[in-house]
Amino acid sequence: MRFDILTLFPETIEAVLGDSIIGRARKKGLIEVNCVQIRDFAFNKHKSVDDYPYGGGTGMVMQAEPIFLAYEDVCKGLDYKPKTIYLSPQGRTFRQGTAKRLAREGHIILICGHYEGVDQRVLDEIVDCEISLGDFVLTGGEIAAMAVVDAVSRLVPGVLKSEDSFSEESHYNGFLEYPQYTRPEEWHGRRVPDILLSGHHKNICKWKREMSIINTFNKRRGMLSRASLSQSEKDFIENLKGKKSES
Repeated sequence: MRFDILTLFPETIEAVLGDSIIGRARKKGLIEVNCVQIRDFAFNKHKSVDDYPYGGGTGMVMQAEPIFLAYEDVCKGLDYKPKTIYLSPQGRTFRQGTAKRLAREGHIILICGHYEGVDQRVLDEIVDCEISLGDFVLTGGEIAAMAVVDAVSRLVPGVLKSEDSFSEESHYNGFLEYPQYTRPEEWHGRRVPDILLSGHHKNICKWKREMSIINTFNKRRGMLSRASLSQSEKDFIENLKGKKSES
């Protein structure tokens, strides 16, 4: 899996994606992350990549040409078009389902905007889709790009120890994750649930599933309408609703 990140701040990205699980995956050759400095493709002696917006307005706008030249440099020699994404508050909200779909891509280019945005013409020319982390504005696309790389990379085979490492996590299968516990068995008067100490695998799996449903019901109930549920699980949720209305 290859990521090329077009950015004005490659050091920021390397500082985060060079360590931990993603850093180890890069060293193993499971994923490739290349940071491309957009300023290297500026066509003026000051290496500036922004200018005043036509029509007036506050702030500056990133120019089309340096971004396009950086994109062309990444694509040089390729016989395919990499999936090209612009990180933008106007984009579709990034979700686990988005990460799953992107994990099937072999090569992704991420464009990090800054200032008041990017000249629309280069977006129209090369971008396949826009992605947002949510309904808020960041000072640049780097944080969003790193989030996308992290979320997608951990779905690449071999990056995590096993598929269970991500398949049981929040959002992967339409639920929030069940509560997690570790040693000691008792902390501040609070004990680990007895079922988790029982060693009974089938009962533990049932408890985890039920707790995932309860967590989702209490925190993000709307997700349940999109989840795949058995009839017994639907009945379990109806029972939860009954208890909620009684309280």
